[in-house]
Amino acid sequence: QVQLVESGGGLVQAGGSLRISCAASGRTFSSYYMGWFRQAPGQEREFVAAITWSGGTTYYADSVKGRFTISRDKAKDTVYLQMNSLKPEDTAVYYCAARNGLYYKGKYDYWGQGTQVTVSS
Repeated sequence: QVQLVESGGGLVQAGGSLRISCAASGRTFSSYYMGWFRQAPGQEREFVAAITWSGGTTYYADSVKGRFTISRDKAKDTVYLQMNSLKPEDTAVYYCAARNGLYYKGKYDYWGQGTQVTVSS
């Protein structure tokens, strides 16, 4: 059974940093894209970043490019999202997801339960 478990969310001041983690288990993810998405209250869920599990190629939404960094540790089966220069508009529930496909865009097959990130002004 595939499990994606996020951790590391919390409250941080604007301009601060936070790293959230996603521990993956239940299958081999070598052919997968691992993504981070977020959903703010009253808004639709949006793409944040993705990485290929095998080669580490990364993709970012324009709104976080240059501030956020996605990475993965194969030995720990964990994906990270390092968030720097945080803004109040980054406040959302952040979800980890996995997709077995040819590109990072499209339907994701597995989702975590989410972790809350709150940025105070």
